[in-house]
Amino acid sequence: MTRILLLSDTHSHIDEKILKYANQADEVWHAGDIGDLAVTDTLKKLKPLRAVWGNIDNHEARTEFPENNRFMCEGVDVWITHIGGYPGRYDRRIREAIKKDPPKLFICGHSHILKVMWDKSLGLLHMNPGAAGKHGFHKVRTMLRFNIDGEEIKDLEIVEMEK
Repeated sequence: MTRILLLSDTHSHIDEKILKYANQADEVWHAGDIGDLAVTDTLKKLKPLRAVWGNIDNHEARTEFPENNRFMCEGVDVWITHIGGYPGRYDRRIREAIKKDPPKLFICGHSHILKVMWDKSLGLLHMNPGAAGKHGFHKVRTMLRFNIDGEEIKDLEIVEMEK
């Protein structure tokens, strides 16, 4: 079983609350808009990190991390990108690729709105962890915790933090 902490849109912010949950995970996944690479450098010192760059990220982040990160975690095919859209309204940049070869778990950030939903037409689970940083219109900072056990995604938990 792999315990995952999923966050996005840190916009250069990292604090003890994020680090507390990172320490409890086996891996940390970041869905873009990292901001200062000190955020990911700090996370990498604690746990294995998988990340993508977002629209606010500079050339250093774009050199270190891919735009799309597709990988297997145990028996789950995962695709992380920053701007991905939602079931039935995927971003045009990835729309055809996701229809042609859907993952089991599709993760994006960008909207600052936490949303987890099934895409029945593609048979995948869509996750957006909202925003863990302080910059943006969101009123509550959010992250997601969940486990991957073989081919199962389970034990989903929403983490809410004061802005």
